[in-house]
Amino acid sequence: MANQEAKREARTRAVLYARVSTAEQEREGFSIPAQQKLLKEYAAANGITIVSEHLDVETAKRAGRTGFTAMLRYLKSHPNVRTILVEKTDRLYRNLKDWVTLDALDLEIHFAKEGVVLSRDSRSSEKFMHGIKVLMAKNYIDNLSEEARKGMLEKAEQGIWPSRAPLGYTNVIGPAGKKVIAIDTEVGPLITQLFEWFESGRYSLKQVAQKARCAGLRYRKSGRPLVVSTVHKILRNRLYTGSFEWIGKTYAGSHTPLTTYATWSNVQDILDGRSISNVHGNRHQFAFTGLVTCGHCGCAITAEIKKQRYIYYHCSRFKARCPEPYIREEVLAEKFAGALRRLHIDDEVFALIRRALKVRRHRKTRPR
Repeated sequence: MANQEAKREARTRAVLYARVSTAEQEREGFSIPAQQKLLKEYAAANGITIVSEHLDVETAKRAGRTGFTAMLRYLKSHPNVRTILVEKTDRLYRNLKDWVTLDALDLEIHFAKEGVVLSRDSRSSEKFMHGIKVLMAKNYIDNLSEEARKGMLEKAEQGIWPSRAPLGYTNVIGPAGKKVIAIDTEVGPLITQLFEWFESGRYSLKQVAQKARCAGLRYRKSGRPLVVSTVHKILRNRLYTGSFEWIGKTYAGSHTPLTTYATWSNVQDILDGRSISNVHGNRHQFAFTGLVTCGHCGCAITAEIKKQRYIYYHCSRFKARCPEPYIREEVLAEKFAGALRRLHIDDEVFALIRRALKVRRHRKTRPR
């Protein structure tokens, strides 16, 4: 009897869950407060006490739902609460995993607007119809995501950067009523300086990051100074030249560039190790850069001079932190020599190489 009473009490104590996408809010004016009002009126009419509220405001493409996750955590830690109040099916589920997760908790779910109460004791026909609604909700979300991707691709083809503006730009409404990016008058000039500082060859990546911090370049949300990896990402971003890459294709952008393509290209050469400058600004052509890549992560190998005499090669760590250590040029040269010693070139191949070198030399020396 006591167990039955506890179960009845658990059914009269509920969590409220409401969700809306920002796109829906803009299009339909439908809001979280409207859902809360409906569910609280439903609870009062049915003798249910709401003990916790969990809300999500999101876009269809975003993966995580903090409110939904918090609700699951609450239900798992409060076994005396076994009821969820939600407006309708597509507010609660976004995929089949959500359905399976909630089903495992043995809950009673009230869909107030649909007039449906679903529990483990519901008839098989009710569960079947509910499953159909879950699949329809998933299809709706998938369609929203597909339409969003299609819209972003259309913007890219029109030369409009289709996502959030990177540091140095800001999102604004353009003449045609579409969101475009424009130069941030405060931050934009600092981004231009980043490229100029690094292209000069007088500063390492770490030194450029330090200069950026001193100049006041900070993250947009947190206000914290930029770290080296972010500066590296900025210097790699083609968007600052006026063009951009989207889904593997390069588009000519309609926005104003913050650096020239020539400067950006020079910066890529330096980052890739094809043309490294030491801290005094003197260009040094390293023997093995551009010939080898990191065996661990596949990134380019870069080089630097230590104590103005020792040359060290190491992974550029463009993708992520790499555990591979530095290697002296002498050691790398010996490894190359060892590989070359194993090669055998007969007279015929040697003659072909000799002929190719003569042709190349002739092309370089002849007048144009």
